[in-house]
Amino acid sequence: MFFRDCQPEDTHLRQFADHLHRDQFVLQVPLMRERLDLLLGIATELLADHLKLVIKTRRAIGDIRISFAHRRNEPYPGGFRIAFLREPHHGIVHHQTLIFLRQAKVLWTQDFSLAHRDTAVDLPEVFSEGDLVDQLLDLTEFARFFQRFGPGLHLAHGLAWLATYVEALRQMQAWAEALEEEGKFGEIEQLIHQIAFGEYLWQIYGGIPMSQGEILRPQDLGLSQEDQRLMMDDAVMRLTQEGNTEAARMRLVAAMRERNADITYGASGLDDELEMIREQFRRYAKEKVEPFAHEWHLKDELIPMEVIGELAEMGVFGLTIPEEHGGFGFSKTSMVVVSEELSRGYIGVGSLGTRSEIAAELILCGGTEEQKAKWLPGLASGEILPTAVFTEPNTGSDLGSLRTRAVRDGDDWVVTGNKTWITHAARTHVMTLLARTEPDTSDYRGLSMFLAEKTPGTDDAPFPSEGMTGGEIEVLGYRGMKEYELAFDGFRVKGENLLGGETGKGFKQLMQTFESARIQTAARAIGVAQSALDVSLQYAEDRKQFGKSLVEFPRVASKLAMMAVEIMVARQLTYFSAREKDADRRCDLEAGMAKLLGARVAWAAADNGLQIHGGNGFAMEYAISRILCDARILNIFEGAAEIQAQVIARRLLG
Repeated sequence: MFFRDCQPEDTHLRQFADHLHRDQFVLQVPLMRERLDLLLGIATELLADHLKLVIKTRRAIGDIRISFAHRRNEPYPGGFRIAFLREPHHGIVHHQTLIFLRQAKVLWTQDFSLAHRDTAVDLPEVFSEGDLVDQLLDLTEFARFFQRFGPGLHLAHGLAWLATYVEALRQMQAWAEALEEEGKFGEIEQLIHQIAFGEYLWQIYGGIPMSQGEILRPQDLGLSQEDQRLMMDDAVMRLTQEGNTEAARMRLVAAMRERNADITYGASGLDDELEMIREQFRRYAKEKVEPFAHEWHLKDELIPMEVIGELAEMGVFGLTIPEEHGGFGFSKTSMVVVSEELSRGYIGVGSLGTRSEIAAELILCGGTEEQKAKWLPGLASGEILPTAVFTEPNTGSDLGSLRTRAVRDGDDWVVTGNKTWITHAARTHVMTLLARTEPDTSDYRGLSMFLAEKTPGTDDAPFPSEGMTGGEIEVLGYRGMKEYELAFDGFRVKGENLLGGETGKGFKQLMQTFESARIQTAARAIGVAQSALDVSLQYAEDRKQFGKSLVEFPRVASKLAMMAVEIMVARQLTYFSAREKDADRRCDLEAGMAKLLGARVAWAAADNGLQIHGGNGFAMEYAISRILCDARILNIFEGAAEIQAQVIARRLLG
């Protein structure tokens, strides 16, 4: 651990930044890492005891059934009654299971009805003396109830956030050690590093904000004070008490002001080639995107086709498509850098490549050789613009239950149904369309993916293709490509455009794209957060109050410092997930963590940036008002924050 001591010699706030010690210390990081991993392990083990779908016992216990009974005449509606049915000769459940049930009762009571802790849940006494039963007790129904109605969901999501913090700090440490080895670990990097550890360690101990109104505290996870003493070693205590001080934050902002020509505040840790890519796209965004983005937003205009053509020439749409299919064959990490810098200019421009990324990955992973040859070169060159057509009005995140039908008609398919929240639907040439091809199914197993060709629309006729109509959804932000509702009535898709040539594979094919999509969305979040920092720091420099710039006021400077710190934390977690993807390792866990944290960081940066602007931030003429609207979508699309936490928790709990 590299630590810059910024404790003030004088307690007067205005003198904090002038009285700094310059000593550098190396703390016992391996020990701290051990403590964090151990704390996470304890939390995971406790939750596994409470929430796991399967509990090992010695003999089959028979069926378990769960029934719900609304409790009448109680001030809190929605109490639940649980009935456990077993074969009488099997004896009692293993004591671990009974602990599980008792703990569930306590947790439910706390969550649902503190005033009625004695009546919130009934756990009938159906267990008698006898030998421990064996074999495997399948609690799938119980777990489904727990996830849908009980506090298990809250706790599992809390575990996801705890694990995300631990991984984020692990990646910040790896970043610091790599920079130190290269001789690039300067003052800004040291300050960012120590503030990040100081703040996130305190939050782990005192409460992690899952959202503005949901704080996850260690006690919620079942951790005792004794468990939390694991963090009481010298390294952790010093960082929590001295790492994130006002003096450190003030000094960080002073250093940022001195280095305001740098593309990023603090070295990114990437190699020279990736930094050259960053410089190229940062220059483009500053010249061709930033001067016009706010006008596009205010007028709710589509991003000009000229910009799309320029991005195509720069290789944005074929960045990660293999060279043999007309692309550049670059890494996912390069895609992250490009998305980050373009989104820093305007999230709409940074998102243009997302649909191409999704479409290309679908075809690469699930397409036939003929489909690869037909579609990938056009996607890579930007001649073919795709759109993703998945979501339906009544499904949201539950894609497995969608209803749009595709019925075979000769060699082709006929699509009927409705879709919503379809981005950039009008000007595109092909839709990656998810539809139900097996009518007797009601879950993911009956879904198929199509590469549905359409005629690009114009302003006067946005949806000229036969059998397809659409209408625009007016939105707060993320406006450059527009959102649409689509209706299909007899829309025809060629038989050859069934992805992979097989039905029933659509959901699995889509799942294969989630890692890349979420990594790319995390990168967009970093870009939006960086944009908020850019405009807020400039405003704080220019705006004078009480005879000095806003940036000289400690609370303004502290907001700017925490923006820079959290951007770097999210950046390192996202780069790590991209490297895992490049190494062809499963990374849905890491990608989910990067997206989960990145979206929160972007919203916090935009919100704090608007606060720095004061009343002017509330005026639509200032860019921060647009950035705030754009940041809000990041916690919703490509998997809402709750879905990300669910994915992470499911992996952690097995």
